[in-house]
Amino acid sequence: MANIKSAKKRILTSNKKAEANKAVKTGVKTAVKKVNAAVESGDKAAAQEALKAASSTINRAASKGVLHKNNAARKVSRLSEKVSKLA
Repeated sequence: MANIKSAKKRILTSNKKAEANKAVKTGVKTAVKKVNAAVESGDKAAAQEALKAASSTINRAASKGVLHKNNAARKVSRLSEKVSKLA
């Protein structure tokens, strides 16, 4: 355990930031699952709506620094490819 006051503060702030980042990452995972579920069901309209919401969520996470920008771009690209392959 930290003895120095500034180190104790750093522990508290890093825990807060870790919780916030975890919440954002969970939101991204949920959005991706919604797109995949819509693609599995074959509903193109629902898949496109879910993709729009998911890409927004993913890009927001990247702008906050929770996800790397290339990671976010890759996720959006793969999801949009799946949606575009629907007939």
